[in-house]
Parts: sequence; C-alpha cells; structure tokens
Amino acid sequence: MRALIEQQYDFKSIRIKKLDGYDNANYLIESDKGTFIFKTYPHSEELLDLVQAETDILLSIQDTFSGLIPQPIHNKFGCFVSVEMHNGNPLICRLLSYLEGLPLGSLESSHAIYAQLGRFLARLDKRLLKVKNYVIQSRKWEWDIQYFHLSLPYLNDIPSARDRNTVRYFFQQFEENVVPVLPELRRSIIYNDANEHNILFTGDKFSGLIDFGDLAYSPLINELAIAITYAIYDKEEPIDWAVHLLKSYHAVLPLEELEIKILYYLIAARLCISVCNSAHARLIDPENTYATNSEKKVWNMMYKWLKTNPVEAENTFRKAINLPKQEIPTIKNRISYRHSFLSPILSVSYKNPVYVKKAAFQYMYDAYGNTLLDAYNNIPHVGHSHPKVVEAGQRQMCHLNTNTRYLYDVLPEYAEKLLRLFPPTLNRVFFVNSGSAASDLAIRMARFHTGAEHIMVIEHGYHGNTQTSIDISDYKFNNPKGQGKKASIIKLPIPDTFRGKYSLKDESAGIAYAQDAIFQIQKTQKKKAAFIAEPIVGCGGQVPLAKGYLKTLYPAVRKQGCVCISDEVQTGFGRLGDYFWGYEAQEVVPDMVILGKPMGNGHPMGAVVCTSEIAESFSKGVEFFSSFGGNPVSCAIGLAVLDVIDEEGLQQQAKETGDYYASLFRELQKRHSCIGDVRGSGLFLGVEFIKPGTKEPDTELASYVKNELRNRFVLVSTDGPFDNVIKTKPPLIFTKANAQEVVEKMDRVLSIL
Repeated sequence: MRALIEQQYDFKSIRIKKLDGYDNANYLIESDKGTFIFKTYPHSEELLDLVQAETDILLSIQDTFSGLIPQPIHNKFGCFVSVEMHNGNPLICRLLSYLEGLPLGSLESSHAIYAQLGRFLARLDKRLLKVKNYVIQSRKWEWDIQYFHLSLPYLNDIPSARDRNTVRYFFQQFEENVVPVLPELRRSIIYNDANEHNILFTGDKFSGLIDFGDLAYSPLINELAIAITYAIYDKEEPIDWAVHLLKSYHAVLPLEELEIKILYYLIAARLCISVCNSAHARLIDPENTYATNSEKKVWNMMYKWLKTNPVEAENTFRKAINLPKQEIPTIKNRISYRHSFLSPILSVSYKNPVYVKKAAFQYMYDAYGNTLLDAYNNIPHVGHSHPKVVEAGQRQMCHLNTNTRYLYDVLPEYAEKLLRLFPPTLNRVFFVNSGSAASDLAIRMARFHTGAEHIMVIEHGYHGNTQTSIDISDYKFNNPKGQGKKASIIKLPIPDTFRGKYSLKDESAGIAYAQDAIFQIQKTQKKKAAFIAEPIVGCGGQVPLAKGYLKTLYPAVRKQGCVCISDEVQTGFGRLGDYFWGYEAQEVVPDMVILGKPMGNGHPMGAVVCTSEIAESFSKGVEFFSSFGGNPVSCAIGLAVLDVIDEEGLQQQAKETGDYYASLFRELQKRHSCIGDVRGSGLFLGVEFIKPGTKEPDTELASYVKNELRNRFVLVSTDGPFDNVIKTKPPLIFTKANAQEVVEKMDRVLSIL
C-alpha cells in the first residue's frame, strides 16, 4: 500500500494506519504534506461511477463548505479517482483531506450540539437541492430508506424470531403509511448517513462531516430521519432529543406537513435497515465488528420506538415546528357518535373509556397519543397486529376466499396441523366463526350423539352469546337480568379452593368437589348429554378447577353416557404455560374441545374438536355447513398463529413470564392485606380483592384499581360473581418488564389509599 501511495502522490515520510470500514478499506496517511485519508474499493464499473459521482459532488459544494467536508485531492497525474493494481487486483483509489475533530458519539450530548447539527444538515441539503448527478439519481440500494424493501431478504439473518417479527411489523407499517405518499414528497440528493461516527466536533463546535459514500437521491425528509435515528438511539427519552434536531433543521430549511406526518415511520425504517444489514454482515463476515458495533443500541431503540404512540410522535414533531396539533374528538363525542347507531347495551370498559386508534403486540395506541400496556386482551393471542398473521390474511385474501363446498388445500392443511396438537382420540374438527358458535355446535353434536337433552354446567361458567350458549352459561342465565336456568340444565358448584367449602390445595379438595358433583348427578334421573367446563373459570373470577376434580368427575360422567366437553376458548393455545390445553392440567382427555378467540389472533374463528365416533354420529343427521367456518383466509390466519406460537416459543414465554408475574402479585399480597388470593396459570391470572381480615369481596376497590391502572395506561379488567377479581390475560409476547410495570403501578395505587 505504501508503494501504491508513493507512486500516485509526491509524499515523503509516510506513516500509514488502517482504519475501520464497512465494505471498503480506509487508511490514515501522515506525510510531509499533511494528513489525509486514502480510500480504496474493490473495482467494478458501477462502483467506479459511484465513487466518481461522490467526488464530483464534493468538489461542486466546496464553495460553501470548504473545511467542513472532505476535499478530494488529485494525484500527480491530475486524477481525483484512479484504478490501480494492488497485489494483482484492480482497486479504485482516491485521496481526501483529513478533518480534525472528535466524533459525535464520543461526546456528551447536549441540546446545543444537536441544534448545530440540525442547522448544518439543513444548510447542506439546501445546497444539494441545486446539485444534479444522474449516477446518484439512478442509485437504488438498501441504505436508502425509500428502498426499504431491499433489506427484506436479510430479515431471516436476524437470529431471534421475536426480533424478526418486530422488524416485519415496521415493514408493514412502512408499506401502509409511507409508500402511498412517496410520490408526493420533495426529493433531492441527500448526504444519507448522519450517524455519530461521521459528525465531528472540536470542543462544542461543529467542525465537519465525513464519509459521503452513502449519497442518495431520496425524499428530503429522509436526511432528517436518519440524523434523528442516530442522535436518539441511545437516549432514555428519544423524542425529547429529536425535537432539538427538528427545530434547528426547520429554522433553516422549512419542513412540510406531510414530511412530519411520516417521520415516525421513517425513523423506524432506518432502525430496521440497520439491524437487517448488521445481521447480514455478521453472517457473511463474523470478524467485522465495525458493521455491528451499535446493534445493541439500535435494538433497544427499536423496542422503545414500538412503545411510542405514532400519534404522540407526530404531535411532538408538529409542535416543534409550530404546526397545529391534530384535532381529535373527545371521548364524550365518540360515545355519543357510537350511541347514534348502536345500543348502549354494547358496553365499553372503564369509567374513562379508551378511544383506540392502533395497536402493536402488547401495546395499544389511543387517539390522544398515549401508549397503553395491554395486560387484558387475550384475543390477540400472539400480539396485536402481528405481522405474520396480518401478512397471511392479506396474501390469502389476494388469492382466494370462498366457502367449504370447494376444494382448497389450506383447509385440510390447517386441520391437520391443529389436530397434531391434540391426543390421537381427538382427531376430527368442525370450523365455525367464534367460540360462541363452537359452544352452540358442541351442544348440538352432544345431544345428537347421546339422544339426551340435559347438560351439566359449572357455576359461574360462560360459553358464549348464542341462545344455546347462554342457556349453558350460569354467568348469563343467573344474572339478575338473565332468563334463569332452564329445566334441561344441571348446575354444579364451582370447585373453588379460595371461596368454596373445600380449600386444600392438594387433590383432596378436587376429589371432594367431584364426589359432591357425582352425588348431585346421580340424584338427577334425567338422561344427560354432556358435561361442559372451562379448566379455569374466567367469569367466575379466574378460578382454576380444583386439582383432581376432572380426573375424578370425568369417569363418573361418562358412566352416565355423557360427552365430556372442555371449553378452551380462553385457556388454550399455550396460554397456561405448563400446558398447551387447559384440560391437561387436570390429567384428563375430553371427548370434545371448544376453541375460539386465540385461534385467529382477533380474526373471528372457532372450532369444535372431537372424537371420530362423535363426528361419525353427527354425520348421520342434517348436513352441517358454515358459510365462513374454515374459509381460506381464516385457515391461513390460523396456520400463521400456530407458526408464531412455535417459532417465538410463546408457550414457554407464557410460563416464564406468567410464573414471574404471579410471584410479583404474591409479593404484593404480602404488603397489602386487601389482596385475598392470587391464582391462575401462565398468562391467565386473577387477583381477588377482599376487605382485610375477611373474605368479604371488595368490589369497589377492585373497580378503583382497574380504573386507576387505566389512568396510568395499563389495561386490566375485573370479573367474578362479585366483580372483585382483577383479571389479567395479556398477549403471550408480554414480557417480565411488562409484568413488573403492571405490579409496580398497582402497588402505587394501593399504597395511596
């Protein structure tokens, strides 16, 4: 290398030091004529054109920025860029002036420093608006945000499934929010790489910008998006720091409203581009730490950004440049609007209802810019707006959606994959559109199979909103406004070890409850069709069936000729952590299983899984048909949900996080005597509030805690016959940090009483 440099330049007393580089080799040259940067690149015609274009642009703007940007130096033959042979290989070579200063990343951040950077980038972009270069204008590559999709092939190089799916979520948000407006954005040649390594300061004064190798012809706002990304990715309050760059840039080069509207998504895109390329670089060159040295900070920032409500980000950015805040209707207005068309019987949660606009994974974004931690909704089982589930539905909808009277592969594919999760005896499935419809169908099938009418149910059980489902739901028919228990229903006491008459935690309580139930059943002379129960009675207050209850009761029920039905609408698909299906905790195998909510992650799906004997019996009756049960889109979504549970290890996540979550609640119970019981399994927990020193339910306190948590942007709910149990059943991607947030905020609420 020394010989090559001496051959090209009239330098003496040369000292050479190799510098870090991403995909080219850089050298610090100290000579009798000063200090320089010598850059070499592997030769290709395309790269030669790009290096020449960059050099031309640097030369064209020296009139404005001399001393603040690198100055190209020609060799002794008058060439600024040349191709030379080195060790038998052609190299593209050029020499640049050396700029003094310390990189921004080595300095303590300050608002004043960020303001200087913003002003300089705006001045640079104003000058570049006047520059034309058709090589740069034709460049398409993955580090230009507008070509975000070019990083998509690197997605699978990210080792963690959860990380991959977070990036995939932001890809979808970019397609939804940015791509449609790209043609409307101002475009220019931009610097495109204002990261903390390329920005120099001498003391507290901006002194230079180096490495123009990422020049791109791109939407102008991308310049600021990139600068903000690297300026804030290590900050605790990233948006607060972004404002200082934004204000100072806008003061020199005013931004447009549309640019501000998409800035949140552009910053997210740059974070994703960075981690995709870092993952790919590590795969192809594990020794190149330069390409991955900021990766941890980027991931931390990505998850902070996910927690940031896009409305709050946009409103903060708008305020910074004196744009008016978005006008949002009041809660009162939205309730009035809703009641103009819908009955108030369709209730909403909380004294201060949530007006929600978007949601992502375990977060919900309200219309006013607040991010709410969702510790309540078990319907988005693998997370709100999970990108793999969204993509599966979109893709299938593009191809085919029809009813089951036609042959299409995704129906048996999903059925096969679903049934693999059950024991061999449960080998037939009937698809419907909700857990309620599944309950209705299961009772119909059981009655047809047995020729009997009577159904045995559990006290406080809930199985859906159809008439048949209400008939078998004590939670509904026993309500003061309910229709009352029908003659065909046999209600068994809930086997509750906290509030019931048997309280031991070993199997003795469950056996005792079961023996009482058997005695009650035997007293009823009517022929019975089915016994239905949830493994954890959700509307009963998250009450797990006492250990040993079903193991004792099922054989006796079957002796009566009954079908045993497990309602897994809330407890299935790995939510309980230790078990994929709730019935497994009771060491039994039912004859029928009802599925619903989690199947489609919010898409309306339900199913009845049963034995081949029951299915064959049912097939002798009137034809079963559901227009939408098992349609191609639903099946594709169902497959995606199963894939996500598997690839992200969500059952194990539910166990580890759920065990930790329960332990935090039990520690809280020691500090607050108003907590009578903590129960449940995995991410299906209940916290029962009582009046201290008694087991008297404290409904008012539970309601207060629920609403105070909502005011602190944590969503839980209440349930149970006295509505005194806080229930928490979050998406399975809920983390230990999320669990800690819920319990700490609950602790603060209780501590100020």
